[in-house]
Amino acid sequence: MIDQFFFIAGSLSAAIAVIFGAFGAHALKKRLPDDRLESFEIGVRYQMYHALALLGASFATVNWSFSIFPVLAGWLFILGTLLFSGSLYLLSLTGKRWLGAIAPIGGVVFILGWLCLVLIFTGF
Repeated sequence: MIDQFFFIAGSLSAAIAVIFGAFGAHALKKRLPDDRLESFEIGVRYQMYHALALLGASFATVNWSFSIFPVLAGWLFILGTLLFSGSLYLLSLTGKRWLGAIAPIGGVVFILGWLCLVLIFTGF
């Protein structure tokens, strides 16, 4: 069941990334300063990467069900997307620079998710 949730979440996240990418390229390009548009685009890029990672976590939960790490990885990819991409979207749209301090936390959460996938075969 969790594999289906991660698959749906990853697919929806990828769709949202495409929508936000188009929104940034067309609606925001002339309205935001270059640095804020670049932050928005980075948020989109990392959302797409981790939408695909969620699809991988879905696959891993089925194929390596002996381990809790694929499930943990999936949840970390979701949390990382909310923190990293979400903070960059808000920073870009509001101009509130303090939101940029949240992005590195999301980056660490992403790294932990990837390390969980590594840990599947370590015997922990």
